[in-house]
Amino acid sequence: MAELVEQEELEDGHELRMGFFEHLDELRQRLTKAVFSLVVGTAVGVFVATQVLVLLLEPYCAIVSDCELVILDPTGNILIYFKVALMVGGILSIPLVTYQMLMFILPGLTRKEKRYVLLSIPATTALFIIGVLFAWKILMPPALGFLHGFQAEIFEPEWTADGYISFVTSLLFWMGVAFQTPLIFFIISLMGLVSARTLIRQWRIAVVGASIAAALITPTIDPVNMFLVMAPLLTLYALSIVLVYFGRKMSGIDRRTE
Repeated sequence: MAELVEQEELEDGHELRMGFFEHLDELRQRLTKAVFSLVVGTAVGVFVATQVLVLLLEPYCAIVSDCELVILDPTGNILIYFKVALMVGGILSIPLVTYQMLMFILPGLTRKEKRYVLLSIPATTALFIIGVLFAWKILMPPALGFLHGFQAEIFEPEWTADGYISFVTSLLFWMGVAFQTPLIFFIISLMGLVSARTLIRQWRIAVVGASIAAALITPTIDPVNMFLVMAPLLTLYALSIVLVYFGRKMSGIDRRTE
């Protein structure tokens, strides 16, 4: 009977203890698997990079008649090709990378908390995709139009392929990451590290943080594009408060601290 109780406690994550080097070894294994999934995803990206490049050029082709980009060095086109392949690999590997990260922290959670965290993996991937689509459909067209037309009577914009592709992929990636914020707060709420009351009290900091994030993410300095980024960030923060509330209820932390 004592052995069964001990095993149940280990599975619930309350008595599980690992040494420092054991943690490092587990982290090494998780990182190896995450990197392997990225390599496999990038290998897939190599075969579709041309189609993705054509797709990434669509917003640029919508504002100029000749939408060929400039290459300034002999190997520039090859580097851009593999940069796009790496971006595709990163997107494809997000579920597996997220799974490995969560599995590294799961031993510290109860069996019930583990179930909630694992069920959140598809939602995390979905939120990333929604963030990418938001940047692509809502933010990208007006941003590129503003940048290309800014002081057009003085400057003749001839964008390089490296500058344009780096700009587009960075914007898509960071908006995808930003949209994962609610699930991140939900997961750490299961661990008792944050509460809904704390997030509500810190709403002023959230507004300032959203403003700074919008200034870093958005490619322009005009208030319209900044608002297009700030609005979903603040909405995501409000959604985070709701998820944190339910996360604390599900984990039973609030009941244990009463």
